[in-house]
Amino acid sequence: MVQNLQITASAPDPALLDLPWDIPLEEWPDSVLAALPRGISRHIVRFVRLSGRVIAIKEIGESVAYREYELLRQLSRLDVPSVVPVGVITGRSDANGERLEAVLITEHLQFSLPYRALFSQALQPDTATRLIDALAVLLVRLHLIGFYWGDVSLSNTLFRRDAETFAAYLVDAETGDLHRELSPGQRSYDVDLARTNIIGELMDLSAGELLDEDIDEILVGDALVARYNELWDALTNAETFASDERWRVAARIERLNNLGFDVGELAITTDIDGTTVQIQPKVVDAGHHARRLLRLTGLDVQENQARRLLNDLDSYRAAAERQNDDEEFVAHDWLSGVFEPTIQAVPRDLRRKLQPAQLFHEILDHRWFISEKAGRDIPMPEATASYVENVLRHRPDEKAILGLAPGEVDRQE
Repeated sequence: MVQNLQITASAPDPALLDLPWDIPLEEWPDSVLAALPRGISRHIVRFVRLSGRVIAIKEIGESVAYREYELLRQLSRLDVPSVVPVGVITGRSDANGERLEAVLITEHLQFSLPYRALFSQALQPDTATRLIDALAVLLVRLHLIGFYWGDVSLSNTLFRRDAETFAAYLVDAETGDLHRELSPGQRSYDVDLARTNIIGELMDLSAGELLDEDIDEILVGDALVARYNELWDALTNAETFASDERWRVAARIERLNNLGFDVGELAITTDIDGTTVQIQPKVVDAGHHARRLLRLTGLDVQENQARRLLNDLDSYRAAAERQNDDEEFVAHDWLSGVFEPTIQAVPRDLRRKLQPAQLFHEILDHRWFISEKAGRDIPMPEATASYVENVLRHRPDEKAILGLAPGEVDRQE
């Protein structure tokens, strides 16, 4: 039957027209699907291989699809960790002319996993805590820009490894809304709802014997609230000190940098008699270390990965006695002489298992471990070879394009 499709997208891909839009999404054939781990969703969601990439397609009401598409576009422009919107398709109908739901299309976030897939890998007992920390950081970032989520949960979030922690990305913005600024009540409702949803999700995992028996679901939910409040206070609270303690301005900035945030502006006021000074951060952006690494090397990585790579860069600079050299020149030499050769030493078919920055981080960890065991400093090439044979070959593939063979992925990248 002739379709009367309307495609709304900033850069429409003609290959979209080849997909079976006259079939309900739930009945799409395996031949067009990518076998990816899916989280829990109130809507039908399918992953599809298209033009050398993977897209996520969600069947949803037309007005809601357009609204979520625009919200995701705004979040992308604000550089908030979220899935990238591709477009909306309406005007679908089946072979009998019956109307089918509209669909929202987003890019699949490579190297990411839903929380249930992470727990199914039997990760360490503190995984729940690390996921909650990542979600708290994401929620603070959203609230700082005035975004009210309205349905905060692990199910509506994807997670990427970030050194020893995780980075969280918003997946579902269906109930969200962007304001100039959130009221304390809006923030509180989002946080309380997050706590309730997370406790329920963890109880569901426990019932399915996917949760470590030592984890207390309620304590984890409470930990999200505590972590959120700790971060929010650190980023927004005013601080008062004596006028002769001005070093505390630099200390406040450093503390925020250590939390991964940049301070673009500070409001500093003094009493009439000049005895006390009050400071409050006015503009804060996440990704302090990631931006510094990007500026120095061009590597675009997660925040904690960037912190680890910068530490290795600093060690390289000290070992080469180049502390007085221009930082950009040293960074270029480290990139071409250390980072790139290490990644290239990993067999091509195994590189797809982890992001390059995560690979490098884990190789550094492995190098420290085997050096301590051997009682000597193990060279990076030797450590890399050991990591590949003893660790990486046994790791799951976190690029998660499970429907493609390694060769197909390599050809498409």
